[in-house]
Amino acid sequence: MSTSFATILRDLAARRPDAPALTCGDVTWTFRDLDTRSSQTAQALIADGVRPGDRVGVLSRNCAEFYELIYACSKAGAILVGLNWRLSSYEIEAIVADAAPTVIVTGASGEGDLLSQPVRGAKSLKRIVSIGDAYEAWRAGAPKADTGHAGAADDVAMLLYTSGTTGLPKGAMLTNRGMCYSRRLGEAWGMTADSVNLVAMPLFHIGGSGYGSSTMLLGGHTVLMKDVNLPLIATTIEQHKVTHAFFVPTVLQALIDVPGIEAMDLASMKLLMYGASPISETLLRNALQVLSCDFIQAYGMTETSGTVVTLEPVYHRLDGTSTERLRSCGRALPFAEIRITNTVTGNEVPRGDVGEIWVRSEMVMKGYWNNQRATEEAITKDGWLRTGDAAYQDADGFIYLYDRYKDLIISGGENIYPAEVENALLAHPGVSECAVIGIPHPRWGETPRAIVVPRAGHAPTEAELIAFARTRLAHYKCPTSVVLAETLPRNASGKLLKRELRKVYMPPG
Repeated sequence: MSTSFATILRDLAARRPDAPALTCGDVTWTFRDLDTRSSQTAQALIADGVRPGDRVGVLSRNCAEFYELIYACSKAGAILVGLNWRLSSYEIEAIVADAAPTVIVTGASGEGDLLSQPVRGAKSLKRIVSIGDAYEAWRAGAPKADTGHAGAADDVAMLLYTSGTTGLPKGAMLTNRGMCYSRRLGEAWGMTADSVNLVAMPLFHIGGSGYGSSTMLLGGHTVLMKDVNLPLIATTIEQHKVTHAFFVPTVLQALIDVPGIEAMDLASMKLLMYGASPISETLLRNALQVLSCDFIQAYGMTETSGTVVTLEPVYHRLDGTSTERLRSCGRALPFAEIRITNTVTGNEVPRGDVGEIWVRSEMVMKGYWNNQRATEEAITKDGWLRTGDAAYQDADGFIYLYDRYKDLIISGGENIYPAEVENALLAHPGVSECAVIGIPHPRWGETPRAIVVPRAGHAPTEAELIAFARTRLAHYKCPTSVVLAETLPRNASGKLLKRELRKVYMPPG
């Protein structure tokens, strides 16, 4: 296997120079274009003092330049840091302070406004450049020659931040080796150099940059959406003869509800992958009628560089056979070991018993950036990643997610850790205690609800607390409802009993 994005792109540019590599809006680049542009961008980074191991932040909505920078960083030996533009300025600058990038590239839609001037805590930052005329002038001033840098398999290629139970973001160090498995994943999904892959997930997310690299690394055509625009997704499938795509079930439901979609020519679709939650039989049946393609469920996480478990298309056939498998996220891929483990003893539990999913694979991250303690807590000495997800495994090896340790809330495919929301609300002067649970939502699956104990002499309102949370968190993480309470249920040792909260504050039905 090639050791890095840079080596794979050089090979593809030599073998398939005129084949389309990437389309975003009105821009289409061939593999030669992408190779040439990324070489010059790598030289521009080096001219700004970026050295192997240094970080380059990208704070932008999806755009062609994002991929250019992924390859440019690989050619410079730098680490690309995907910055989530949906976060608040407070959160983004905390990540920037931790990652300490030398250069930050911001998007053309004003994402740079999320950064203060100067950027707080960014001691190593030498340049901020915005995509557009400034970016093109910056790149054009550098030599066009390829750097020749290849990079070792164990070098860190990307730093993607994922929230933790403490509420503090952690940077998952994804290696060249782990990210290059995107090509193996593409092959497992039936992708070839003739495939056309639609990517709508944000590239700061492993579901965007990881999944989105699969077809591209095989020499196929990647069609990148700037954001999730449902009518545009449908017309893009028709226009570009898209063969593969990835959506979370909430987006898939909205897509098949687009007016007039039944009359569109979507026959090019071969495989639609979904993740974040199981698909209902009703949604699958409706989606099969509209798209008439195979479906596959994917389970993975940032820390595994993407998918490690899949539920294959055969288990999505609605031909009168049992649909029991639709509740499963599938079985481990050949290059990933999975075991269900007792969190106290570390021993594998019997089939059918609930335990924590552990993963061992070359795809697993190197660790958490600047956080040795969290790394040691997450990865065992013999290389097993503790995912924090509870599940059981049946006799045939199918994995069924049972619950989520850490009380994770999944809203519209986005992970929300209650501790993040709780920490934000506890900064309000009128809040003494708070707890956040997930409650059902008809569109997003789940949404956060906060139960708040006010400080003596204070009477914060629901609207006031939601507005306060929005100054510190991305809006999708913020509670959509707040309930005031006199106390929170705890056990004798003081541990918060969220199961009791759910009994009292979960909506009926």
